[in-house]
Amino acid sequence: MTVTLYDLSVWVLPLIFAITFHEAAHGFVAHRLGDNTAWQLGRVSFNPIRHIDPFGTLIMPAILLMSHAPFLFGYAKPVPVNFRALRNPRTDMIWVALAGPATNIALALLAAAAFHILGLLPAPVARWTFDNLKNALQINVVLAIFNMMPIPPLDGGRVAVGLLPRALALPLARLEPVGMLILIGILILLPLAGSQFGLNLDVISAILRAATSYVIRAILFVTGNG
Repeated sequence: MTVTLYDLSVWVLPLIFAITFHEAAHGFVAHRLGDNTAWQLGRVSFNPIRHIDPFGTLIMPAILLMSHAPFLFGYAKPVPVNFRALRNPRTDMIWVALAGPATNIALALLAAAAFHILGLLPAPVARWTFDNLKNALQINVVLAIFNMMPIPPLDGGRVAVGLLPRALALPLARLEPVGMLILIGILILLPLAGSQFGLNLDVISAILRAATSYVIRAILFVTGNG
């Protein structure tokens, strides 16, 4: 399938906005709760260049797309947070982690609400705007749902570490250095291995797709597009 400039314009823009706002939200909330690390490093910014990770944001998704992997995902440069500098480290860590996915859901709501202005635009502009808004809705919901998986260093993993009793939180927190390898194994390698034996081991991505579909339908309903 040939990728056109039009395709790039309606996918790249909402992706950049989703990633940029997600990461900036982490840094902003951390700053408000007492940790200035991201603020001093210039990561509380809407400049996408400060957040894009060449491998995680560009190369990995491209490789997965070209290899027809069962699940497509990527990541930006994590915003540095010194949790010890937060005023209430255990509780504030949860709010910092939730800031990214919550911002993505807010962006998805704005995109869905903006469908109502399409009738005011000239036809060619309306089509381009609709495609951007549709992709923004999908990308932001996918990013929010994916990041809430309870595996560090994803946001859901950090929320789980903040909520679980210390006896369970500490072993989970220790997974953070190998968290991305675990994700790659669960979402990509395990389904590929299963397919060699005629087994469907793509359970996690199926759950993520179902959750994403449900949230998108809920957002469309709430914004009067149901």
